[in-house]
Amino acid sequence: MQYREISRPFVLLVLVFLLVCGGIASRTESAKNEQGAAAFASPSPTPKNREEVPQDSDEVVKVETNLTNIFFTAADKNKRFITNLKAEDIRVFEDGQPQEVFTFQQNIDTPLSIAILIDTSISEQFTLPVEKAAAQAFLENVMRPQKDEAAVISFTGDTTLEQGFTGSVERLRRAIERVEFVPPSGYIGGGVVVNGTPPISGTNQSLAGSTAVWDAIWATSEELLGTSAEHTRRAIILLTDGDDTSSRMKIHEAVERAQKADALIYAIGIGDRYQFNVNEGALRKIAEQTGGRAYFPQHERDLRDAFSQIQKDLREQYLVAYSPTNKARDGSYRKIEIQVVNPALKQQSLKLNYRSGYFAKTGATEPPTTRKRSGGDQ
Repeated sequence: MQYREISRPFVLLVLVFLLVCGGIASRTESAKNEQGAAAFASPSPTPKNREEVPQDSDEVVKVETNLTNIFFTAADKNKRFITNLKAEDIRVFEDGQPQEVFTFQQNIDTPLSIAILIDTSISEQFTLPVEKAAAQAFLENVMRPQKDEAAVISFTGDTTLEQGFTGSVERLRRAIERVEFVPPSGYIGGGVVVNGTPPISGTNQSLAGSTAVWDAIWATSEELLGTSAEHTRRAIILLTDGDDTSSRMKIHEAVERAQKADALIYAIGIGDRYQFNVNEGALRKIAEQTGGRAYFPQHERDLRDAFSQIQKDLREQYLVAYSPTNKARDGSYRKIEIQVVNPALKQQSLKLNYRSGYFAKTGATEPPTTRKRSGGDQ
């Protein structure tokens, strides 16, 4: 009797313990099943928003956008910049069709990616020192620490990367200092090359005595600007007389490649005018079709003024963005037109400067390559 009275409470406790443990196990198993079902139903995690990704994360966030961005400047007949335009003052057309503008900004503080292309062929022998000094002064004035970047490229018939993109003005200065005129074998001055001792490399010698402007623009747009920072305003500053003698690419191919890289070309037509001609027509064409400008300085002061104007041009642009009504991704060329519709502004005969069009999709073509000069700064 005493044994039964003791064991009954004990049995009850055991039963309660078993029931509790069974409930916990059941809930645990249920949770596991729910997690398994969720994992099966959702094999891919929800993509993170940009603000949810930690600053030190290695995860790359790609944002798709269908907006077309166009930079433009506005100047009056006295070449003074107009800085008070509003979105309602203009209308944008693509292939003749009006477009709805989503973004209109003025004097935006966009970072710059600038490529300085310096012709070192025979025609630049005597003007090269002045060009180098002006280019150095330009970079010292335009570069902003931790924001802008630039690269230096020299070319004859070959293209040489003197300094890749960097924000260091000192590295850029040293790279420009290294640029020099190297006369081809048999060169006796005055643009005259005579046959003498056979060169070590006939191919290299032929390139050294020629000028490939369009190849240099192509290679810079394809290989260099494609590696520049995203969301920057890209520009090529081209110092040359425009007399192309050996390019494999045609001028229109160079322009197309620059357009696909969203690069403005500012051409400075300069060289030994006493013995060589400056191809103003070609330089104007590549500048205007990419949204840049062409300058033809006669004196050192004109050259420095040209660089000053380019600096102002890059800083005082408008940005207009729109989603094209033509959604086809067919790689076709789309022609752009921006019209001033404000009657009061139309009377001022404003000159709008912008690229003439863009390509909806890039193509795959093997470009001329750049070679990196050994011993240059990294």
